[in-house]
Order: sequence, then structure tokens, then C-alpha cells
Amino acid sequence: MADDPEDYDDLDEDDELSGDEEAGEPEVTIEISGLSLYTHHGVSPAEQEIGQRLVFDLRLDVGDCDATLTDRIEDTVDYAKVCQEVALAAQQRSYRTLERLATAVADRLLDRFDAQSVWVKASKPEPPIPLPVDEVSVEVWREAE
Repeated sequence: MADDPEDYDDLDEDDELSGDEEAGEPEVTIEISGLSLYTHHGVSPAEQEIGQRLVFDLRLDVGDCDATLTDRIEDTVDYAKVCQEVALAAQQRSYRTLERLATAVADRLLDRFDAQSVWVKASKPEPPIPLPVDEVSVEVWREAE
């Protein structure tokens, strides 16, 4: 259906009708949800020795992303590499708190990828506590300097 000129009667003189090429590059946020890793983090010796599954949710704000114009994979963040970096950060050493682990992951992502900010949520789906809960989690948000 063609645009009806009457649809634009409410526009102010300063308003513009523009195509994608005139709008500029959009701000891009990349999200990865449910990255499940077996790790050895926690306060108790059992958590550190036996280990447990943690689930990571990630958000990288990359700002202007050339891939929105070029459609080239090399012009964006490689999601598989992000997941690999999270796995390395979570499995190379053990932390007692989820707060420290999530911060280490966030710092690593900021260091390795061209992001303006990152958000990391680390969750324990089966926390070792005596009350029934679905999960416990910690969220950390960091900005690039």
C-alpha cells in the first residue's frame, strides 16, 4: 500500500522523512543468553573441588558497528569468541564469589573486544543452600575507560 500524503500532515516543518542511509548507523548491543559452563567456584570445598554448572548471560554494547552497513562478519563481534573468552575466564582459575568471577569475566570482555560497556550475569542454578531456590545470580556492569 502506498503512503498516503495525509499521513504526514501532523509532521512539523523541522521533522524529516529519511531512509536508512540518512539515519546514520544504529547503536548495536550483542546479547548471549544461557552460556552453560562447568566450573569450580564457590566458598565451600565441595564447590571448589567437585565443581558445578554456572550459567552466563552477557550483553556487549558495541556502539556504531560497521556490520550494520557492510554485512561483513569481520566488522562485528564474533559471538563464538566471546563465549570462548568467558569459558577461559571462568575455568582458568577458581573464585570464591560470583561477584569476583563476574567482574573478571567483564574485565576480560572489555579487554578483548571493542565494546563501550559489558554486562555479565553469572547464575548458580543449583546453589548449595538449605532452602529451595531456582537460582542465585550476580550481575556486573562495566564501562570501557
